[in-house]
Amino acid sequence: MNTVIRKNALTVTAAAAALAFGLTACGGDMDNGADENTEMGDTEETTGTDEGMDENTDEGMAAGENFGPGCAEVPEDGDGSFEGMAQDPVATAASNNPLLSTLVTAVGEADLVDTLNSAEDITVFAPTNDAFDKIPEEDLEALLADQEQLTEVLTYHVVEGEQAPEALEDGTFTSLQGEDVTTTGSGEEFTVNDDSQVVCGNVQTSNATVYIVDTVLMPS
Repeated sequence: MNTVIRKNALTVTAAAAALAFGLTACGGDMDNGADENTEMGDTEETTGTDEGMDENTDEGMAAGENFGPGCAEVPEDGDGSFEGMAQDPVATAASNNPLLSTLVTAVGEADLVDTLNSAEDITVFAPTNDAFDKIPEEDLEALLADQEQLTEVLTYHVVEGEQAPEALEDGTFTSLQGEDVTTTGSGEEFTVNDDSQVVCGNVQTSNATVYIVDTVLMPS
């Protein structure tokens, strides 16, 4: 995997004005009608607002959910849990997750820890230990010993922007290595480059969105 990285922020200020009105009416029947209309109006407005808030809350929660069978192997608490990883930059967060120990070793050998931790708004396709085990041992040892080639492979797993699951449905992203990474799928099933499956998706760290995958991606 290879690398280089960049990004920015904004502030918004708003003021609100309240409008009050008085209502005067004569006659008991008119008063009753006004009361009934007011009560009905209040009920309709409150119901509409509550439903809107519920829908927005549900959508927001759904957008932040983790998914995939591999998520069951993520620790439930501590630094390596979903909540713990969200507090740290991506390389540090990965180092606390037992699923990613071989990747962490590789990132250290390529001297990419500081580069990844200081990056802003990136997406990382992070191979599991089992993904690295698919590589013949002799080839893996040779890769880990070749810093230039290792950097090429590792940076191929990193793309700019924190990509939401919806973006992966039919996505093409330029990696930091320079070549494109493609994704397909929907719901909770996504494939990267046609042969690597996302086993745990939408994992948040303080500077990245992570998709844990079951096969190491290789640039051409």
